Amino acid sequence: MAPALVAAIDLKEYTNSTQGLDPQALSYVGNTFVRVTEETIDEALSHLQQSVGRFSNYLGVSSLTSTDDIVSLLDAGAEKVFVTRQQLDALKSLNIHQDRIVLCLPGNSKEEVIDAIGGTQVDVYADQVDDIELIEAWLKEYGTDRPNVFVSFRQPTLDNVLAVAKLAATPIIPARSLTVDVKREAGLLSVADLLMANATSDRPDGLFTTLVTDERGVALGLVYSSVESVAESLRTGRGVYQSRKRGLWYKGESSGDVQELVSLSLDCDNDCLQFVVRQKGRGFCHLATPTCFGQYRGLSKLQKTLQSRKESAPEGSYTARLFNDSQLLRAKILEEATELCDATTKQEIAFEAADLLYFALTKCVSAGVSLEDVERNLDAKSIKVKRRRGDAKPAFVARAATANGPTDGASNGSSTKEVVKEAASIPKSKDDPAGTKNGRIAMRRYITAQESPETITAALQRPSQRSSEKIIGICQPIIEAVRTRGDAALLEYTHKFEKATSLTSPVLKAPFPKELMQLAPETARAIDISFENIRKFHAAQREDKPLIVETMPGVVCSRFARPIERVGLYVPGGTAVLPSTALMLGVPAMVAGCKKIVLATPPRANGQVTPEVVYAAHKVGAEQIVLAGGAQAVAAMAYGTESVFKVDKILGPGNQFVTAAKMHVSNDTNAGVSIDMPAGPSEVLVIADASANPAFVASDLLSQAEHGVDSQVILIAVGLNEAQLSAIENELHDQANALPRVDIVRGAIEHSLTLAVGTIEEAMVLSNEYAPEHLILQVENAEGVVDLVENAGSVFIGQWTPESVGDYSAGVNHSLPTYGYAKQYSGVNLASYVKHITSSHLTKEGLANVGPAVMELARVEELEAHRRAVSLRLGVA
Repeated sequence: MAPALVAAIDLKEYTNSTQGLDPQALSYVGNTFVRVTEETIDEALSHLQQSVGRFSNYLGVSSLTSTDDIVSLLDAGAEKVFVTRQQLDALKSLNIHQDRIVLCLPGNSKEEVIDAIGGTQVDVYADQVDDIELIEAWLKEYGTDRPNVFVSFRQPTLDNVLAVAKLAATPIIPARSLTVDVKREAGLLSVADLLMANATSDRPDGLFTTLVTDERGVALGLVYSSVESVAESLRTGRGVYQSRKRGLWYKGESSGDVQELVSLSLDCDNDCLQFVVRQKGRGFCHLATPTCFGQYRGLSKLQKTLQSRKESAPEGSYTARLFNDSQLLRAKILEEATELCDATTKQEIAFEAADLLYFALTKCVSAGVSLEDVERNLDAKSIKVKRRRGDAKPAFVARAATANGPTDGASNGSSTKEVVKEAASIPKSKDDPAGTKNGRIAMRRYITAQESPETITAALQRPSQRSSEKIIGICQPIIEAVRTRGDAALLEYTHKFEKATSLTSPVLKAPFPKELMQLAPETARAIDISFENIRKFHAAQREDKPLIVETMPGVVCSRFARPIERVGLYVPGGTAVLPSTALMLGVPAMVAGCKKIVLATPPRANGQVTPEVVYAAHKVGAEQIVLAGGAQAVAAMAYGTESVFKVDKILGPGNQFVTAAKMHVSNDTNAGVSIDMPAGPSEVLVIADASANPAFVASDLLSQAEHGVDSQVILIAVGLNEAQLSAIENELHDQANALPRVDIVRGAIEHSLTLAVGTIEEAMVLSNEYAPEHLILQVENAEGVVDLVENAGSVFIGQWTPESVGDYSAGVNHSLPTYGYAKQYSGVNLASYVKHITSSHLTKEGLANVGPAVMELARVEELEAHRRAVSLRLGVA
């Protein structure tokens, strides 16, 4: 469809013109014509770049001698080029769409027009009155079933231009002859009149139906326009419409929700207007929603959210981190792009593509780039003439080949991920070089004295976790299903994710059958020793008597502890056997005196729980074991089901879905449940000096690396020379290769590192900033170094204290804050299972002493009932 009007501009004059259309008003017209010469090609290219998306540019290139120059202008975004017959013939071999080429006729003879008008778009000149009459005759003769005809006016009059426009030709008029403000520039042609020349209305009141959209084409609402309101909208640069009751309607005049006009146009039948606007304030609708059809959705909604977050994201929030940490954002984009490449099913591809779009749009918003800018670039690229082959760069071709393996067409089985099942560590393939350097298993090494602080900070970034929004989005329907459907939903998820299809009840009730606790004697003895040591350490944390303080004569304040009545303990399972976690969570609950202990753990495919965990649950006095894992187990304990007791607090580690579910239910006031802490993958930081045994150091690092590919281990080497560092690295390689989970270890080593520092003070600064879950001190005078520890989950002092003893039997708790949360959280301890209640006890003398202060503060806060509660007792006014 041909445009209604094209404004001709001179690149050297139009930006400084004091008459006619300014650059902003040009976008209202939507189409410009620029005559390009050999001398102004650079200016034309710059103009095209600056105006992409603002208006369509038509270029007169008849004076250019090079076909390559014409193609370059088309590539740069020219919508159409106006060419000579000779240029048209030269361009035919390039397969340029004919809609982008307009033939300029050298004269206006009837023969020339007849020869050209049936085959391509043409541009004819209207210099004289006779020309106009002849052109009108030709247009009437050919009707509208023909290619577009452009009519270039040198000295236009309103009548002549309107006559051409009403015959469905497109007038090209110098911008200096056009105006959007007839009152101010009375001698110029009205853009409103020209744009509305062919508008038709089937309404009795003559108004034009008007669709208002944003720059992405999303419909904001439906209104009505008149020629007068269109003229006023063009004059003010705002959304101005015709109210059927109140006359001209300046959108947002009273509410402040104004609209900036971007452009306007008629539809194919000329009976509906489209206003493209930038909506300000709350939105278009009088109900304060973005559109009259409800809220934004999809990418438009995401863009609005991110733009809002950029302006006011809470400090420390994930979105604020992305805006402030370019390296984190880069890593997330690379990560999500890889996950999208690896996705195979329709659901996975949609899931991963949504993630990639989220992080890509975050980068755009961070840089002030909008979806509209992106889409304008897409449109500009879609009209390029010259096409590259589009091959990937060699480095990416190599990486893709490594990731995909042989391309022989053989199936390697289903790659569908069960994203809610308790996460099992996924080993790297044998051919994957992850975690190796020159064929040896090795961590990256940094010498801090030779690196910038920014480099070290970036190196200490933990492995990226999936965005909380994504994980919670997966968990929410599961949590809601268990909340509303109880046991039925819980069993369905256990059947689905754990493959335990034989289960008919989601719980195992105490007393637990002895046949479910049959253990080797040495295993039972190990559990008994660990149980007793954990019990002793946590029992020592008990507060034997209340805290009592007399704050002033007759005013006694106290605080006393009471156990949380009902606790839920999450013990990860699936492929793992974790009686240690059952002990670490259950023993302090028992010592604290919790009245009801519920343990949840995923069953095996046969529907049974490992006997070690059942035995531990028996020893701590658990009343039931919930046979479920993941978000569904958390939901069952948070809300309760027909079989599962509702609890007041949920404790225990788990994968990202467990953590997300815990955080979600803790924020739901209907659940009325708290949690111990957020948790992430396991981690250890070892500080070693020249006194450390290399074999011990390597074994401590590997004891955490074998947890999973998302674990991270850090070595801070204090004052070690090359030989000493190499000794540790050799031990790491040799010991790792002897482990059955060596491929999992390599996955963790891939994002683990060694920091070589000069002093123990520097080591402790780095450690405190990292805030490790486990901190191991293999240094001289390790006990003295403990005084420098500010942030850590648990500390292991000296060469004879491997982290393993803390995991199992020493007595300290192994349920610890990870992912840097050791800066804010303690590990699980006896206090995790108790709450503190305060009390006040005043005598008459005490109330007389403190009462005046209470009454004065109540008066200041204007809480009269508070004041009277004291004054009545004291008998004062």
